Amino acid sequence: MEKESKNPWTFLSSREVYDNPWIHVEEHQVLNPNGGKGIYGKVSFKNKAIGIIPIDEEGYTWLVGQYRYPLEEYSWEIPMGGGALGENPLESAKRELKEETGLSARKWTSIMRIHTSNSVTDEEGFVYLAEEIRHGETEFEDTEDLEVIRLPFKEAVQWVMEEKITDSISIAGILKAAFLFVKDEK
Repeated sequence: MEKESKNPWTFLSSREVYDNPWIHVEEHQVLNPNGGKGIYGKVSFKNKAIGIIPIDEEGYTWLVGQYRYPLEEYSWEIPMGGGALGENPLESAKRELKEETGLSARKWTSIMRIHTSNSVTDEEGFVYLAEEIRHGETEFEDTEDLEVIRLPFKEAVQWVMEEKITDSISIAGILKAAFLFVKDEK
């Protein structure tokens, strides 16, 4: 257990490489765990990652489809977005669900805290299960060109297994929710 808390890396210095309203990139000079000199790139996001799995009384969920510029491909995902670092993640989740799907929920359950790619970023994510769904109007942001679909939750799980869903937060959240449903049915 001692290894869990001891940092084997030695920080020497850092410099800013890039900064914009969404991310900050630094290059760190370090000594690696074996004492050799090296560099480490660190990407810090200026928001928390927030994902939502809405489930209605019929066992359906909603997915959001959009073209993802960095991947150069279309991506199906759970509704998600960014939450300000100082904002309660649940409040961010409520806002993002409304913006992307027009939905709101009476019941919210936190099901996951996740580090999205901990070898290069300190980004922290949160996934919520939203139930007792109410319908409303979407409030897309200017940068969003989204397709919203409703499908049985079991089909969303199948999309994960078939690699139709490849987004890490969506995969983790859907599989965790599926595990919780199976556990509750026993």
